[in-house]
Amino acid sequence: MSTPDSPAADNAFVKPSHSLPLPGRGQFLLELLLALMLTHLPYVSVPFKWLESYFHELSHALATLLSGGIVSHIQLFPNGAGFCFSQGGWPLLIGFSGYLGAAFWGCLLYHLATWPRGIRISFAFIGALVLLTILLWGRDLLTLSILISLSVLFLLPLKFGGNRLLSGSLRLVALMVMLNALASPAVLLGLDDRGDAVLLAEHSWVPAFVWVLLWFASGLLALLLCWRCIDGKSN
Repeated sequence: MSTPDSPAADNAFVKPSHSLPLPGRGQFLLELLLALMLTHLPYVSVPFKWLESYFHELSHALATLLSGGIVSHIQLFPNGAGFCFSQGGWPLLIGFSGYLGAAFWGCLLYHLATWPRGIRISFAFIGALVLLTILLWGRDLLTLSILISLSVLFLLPLKFGGNRLLSGSLRLVALMVMLNALASPAVLLGLDDRGDAVLLAEHSWVPAFVWVLLWFASGLLALLLCWRCIDGKSN
């Protein structure tokens, strides 16, 4: 005697094609350790320092525009340094936004990497953002070369990588950006006469080391948000 197929039983074995396994806590810690190792490799880490510097200067530029200022251009250097040339705006917001923005751009990248349906859209969005920056604020040849390299970093994998590979690589990139954003303001503790912390101290009653500690705390918060993202989606 035959029985009709049960729709519920059929659906139990059907998995959507876009479903990708999310990293668990153990994988998060392994990827964080790998990202930490890669940030200290002499040549491999260079493009990711550029990326952190790019997000840093982009955050300065966006804060300038949001506070009513005008951005002239962005300048990047091979050692990971950079400048955002602007006029007007609110100095405190502009100065604080650099390291804060880099940390949370990294956090955004990590959250995008846990969005299986939109992983390719995420790569395309970041690549297009870098290209738009070239058009708006890229002036000198060195900066243009760095920005073009960063756009290739995001756009080229769209042609060769599968969703699983793209998701894992974007998570790794995001963690490296956040780790660089954590390390960069710590360097300012040894600087007495330059950097965003000194600029903020000059425009406020708050000492430079307090601003550095706030940036460091924001980097840790960005990593915590990524951990909570994994924890929540796994549950």
